[in-house]
Amino acid sequence: MSETARLDRIDRAIINAYQGGFPVVERPFEPAAAALRERGVEITADELLERIRTLDDDGVLTRFGALINAAEIGGAATLVAMHAPEERFEDIAEAVNAHREVAHNYEREHPHLNMWFVVSVADPESVDRVLDAIETETGQRTYNLPKRQEFRVEAKFLLDGPIPEGDVDCSDLGPEVEPTGRGTLTPEERDLVVEIQGGLPVTETPYADVAEALDVEAEWVVRAIKRFDAEGKVRRVGVVPNHYALGYTENGMTVWNVPDNVLDTVGPEIASLEFVTHCYERPRHEGVWPYNFFAMTHGRSEAESERRIGQVKSTMDDYWDVGEDDWDSLFSTRILKKTGIRLDERADANTRE
Repeated sequence: MSETARLDRIDRAIINAYQGGFPVVERPFEPAAAALRERGVEITADELLERIRTLDDDGVLTRFGALINAAEIGGAATLVAMHAPEERFEDIAEAVNAHREVAHNYEREHPHLNMWFVVSVADPESVDRVLDAIETETGQRTYNLPKRQEFRVEAKFLLDGPIPEGDVDCSDLGPEVEPTGRGTLTPEERDLVVEIQGGLPVTETPYADVAEALDVEAEWVVRAIKRFDAEGKVRRVGVVPNHYALGYTENGMTVWNVPDNVLDTVGPEIASLEFVTHCYERPRHEGVWPYNFFAMTHGRSEAESERRIGQVKSTMDDYWDVGEDDWDSLFSTRILKKTGIRLDERADANTRE
């Protein structure tokens, strides 16, 4: 039996409702449960807490808490592609993965660029050093594809069931805060980022428990996380599903050679498609990589994935004449490494007294 088959109506409502917009108040499960009851999902605060804890323990969620926007914390991350010959693929993967700066690495279907990884560093100037080392060790050229524009990053995975639009939002609750305008972190903020990057405790008072771990006031934690949300340092607060456990196994990275003169129009249009989770402009590499636009889609079956990619192409067709050689879709065939971004190092480098 699949994980999604085990989820009942209430589980599905929770996952749909709270992939963002979870209350940032000292006792958040009370208003969160009340918002669900307003949508016809009968549940108490204690039941909601226990449900989220079980979903987390069972691996249906990767975590519960604040999803940190690493780009706003400090340092830099970039997407890198390379060719790994079949007969040397495993050795090259081992060499690439040995670099602690490599956070994710995937094998993808492509006749040439079949290895795709993310390099995350505290000092943006260190990217070249890491890529030079990988090229020396593997004898293979790397192609750096840093993000030039971000049109969307909103990886929500909705299920059939109650609250199908996933639009419950309690983020207006709690204290009023104002963004500071600072690009750097204070030492206390750095400690908070490191404490919550892996999730919040699934308890009645998660923010107070974080405060206790940091030896600060609970009110300060609540205000700081709310302010991080307003500043973009936190993308959202809520449950973070394991999309594989929810059946979203078809991970399709579509790439497009969008004419530069329509890119700024096409970007927001593709980003508005609800099933597009990531949408960026990245550089081309002449003679090797002609594509400048990336749109990530996820599907629960090959057929659903193909339909969604078709919708992306149909939208593209409204703005330019998309030729057969102007796009491709690269499905991931294997996860080679997935350790997550090292936010502690990036936060440390961006901390000021």
